[in-house]
Amino acid sequence: MATERKKLLLRLDPSVHDALARWASDELRSTNAQIEFVLRRALTDAGRMPSGAAGLPRRGRPPKEDRGSSGSEED
Repeated sequence: MATERKKLLLRLDPSVHDALARWASDELRSTNAQIEFVLRRALTDAGRMPSGAAGLPRRGRPPKEDRGSSGSEED
């Protein structure tokens, strides 16, 4: 059963936001995903990550379904 993700209004210093956005871009994440990644890492490092917390959503495109042989065989 999927749970709805919480929405949060976050006010940041513009230079902090810019730094986060650049960092997120370097790691091919959205700024939102980068903030969640950093917060989760901080919680884990502090020993405060709840055991029931869902994992991070997977990044990128979903994998292609296996549609059988592509028609070309490699020997």
